Amino acid sequence: MASEEINTQIMSLGKASIPSPLAHDTGISRAKFISDDEGILINIHSEELEYYLYEGKKPPYFELAGPREKIYFDPSKLRCALVTCGGLCPGLNDIIRSIVLELYHLYGVRNIYGIRHGLEGFIPKYGHSVMDLSPTSVSTILDMGGSILGSSRGPQDIDEIVDCLERMNIGILFMVGGDGTLNAALQIADTILARKLKISVIGIPKTIDNDIYLVSRSFGFDTAVEVSTQAILGAHNEAVGYPNGIGLIKLMGRHSGFIAATATLAQEDVNFVLIPEVDFDLDGPDGFLSALESRLAHRGHAVIVVAEGAGQKYFENIAEDERDKSGNIRLKDIGLFLKKAIADHFKAKEINISLKYIDPSYTIRSLPANANDSVFCGFLARNAVHAGMAGKTKLLIGSWNNHFVHVPMESSAGRRKKVNPDSELWLAVLAATGQGPLKNNLT
Repeated sequence: MASEEINTQIMSLGKASIPSPLAHDTGISRAKFISDDEGILINIHSEELEYYLYEGKKPPYFELAGPREKIYFDPSKLRCALVTCGGLCPGLNDIIRSIVLELYHLYGVRNIYGIRHGLEGFIPKYGHSVMDLSPTSVSTILDMGGSILGSSRGPQDIDEIVDCLERMNIGILFMVGGDGTLNAALQIADTILARKLKISVIGIPKTIDNDIYLVSRSFGFDTAVEVSTQAILGAHNEAVGYPNGIGLIKLMGRHSGFIAATATLAQEDVNFVLIPEVDFDLDGPDGFLSALESRLAHRGHAVIVVAEGAGQKYFENIAEDERDKSGNIRLKDIGLFLKKAIADHFKAKEINISLKYIDPSYTIRSLPANANDSVFCGFLARNAVHAGMAGKTKLLIGSWNNHFVHVPMESSAGRRKKVNPDSELWLAVLAATGQGPLKNNLT
């Protein structure tokens, strides 16, 4: 039987009729341009393909990203805007630089503007100036963390944003951000279409947690995993250095435990991994604290990794209206909670422990991208430019089955990718840690 139907239709502002300057300026041959008919299958499992073949249907696929032979916008008259929103993430400056260089050198676009401090930059009352972006202004930003444009959280009036785009005569808006930003981008694109304006909106998904739906990998994730392994190594060294040593590391992952799980497999010194997708009991004969006590009795040390969104059931009165400016529910600090719970448990048992707590989250978020993420950012940015120049809109650039593709915003926005407890990833974590289910009364 077929899996869930996903809309893969990509919108365009109109017919692309201008020959791409890439054929002349870069020597790219006609064979190297991508056709709108080229795609990447969403599901490559044999059972899925057999179903569509049996039904005589074409399997669903994402439109392949890349340069088109004909473009929609005249580069000599085009104005582009770029904005980064939400939390900081390794690779933001790589994205900015690659977009600017691709627009300027490959397409000949000379009017590129950076919108400062996220969506606030569109709203007159905040008074944020616009940054002129050129190869010179972005030449040295690769080794800088954060974003040279700054960022902000929270919604802004969509009509005011579109008013600003009209005043600035913007043709392509590149929006770099996570789930909240992509929801805003979708609203902006819909408002533009309702006003019958010719403005392309292209999203570049940004989440260090790697939890954007229909995107197999997001930039910053590789850097986060790499730096997290150093925290795990440090926690392990601390734990083995003392009798009954315990290293406790809290990593990013509000709703998805990809960083915690992947870092554990990259640095297999971890004995317990707690993520939002997998429930665990704290107390009881088969709960976490009992398993930790057994681990110390047998090996004399333990390393624990917990994702920030794990174990929220242990906090009372988590009100739905306790939200940050981005609309996210304010999570309680599971790291500090576990630190106290562990200390209290062993104190009651009169067992001496040495507990070290490490939270590298904000250090990781503000770092420059590592080499893998930097390369990945370049591909995302260049494909975003190709899509915008071709007049496509309401899409984000995603990585799928080892290719870069166009994903309709409405198919991804408002949904979240999570670790499947039955997946190869989580089963590998269980094998590496040997932690067991950490649940009582399992039958």
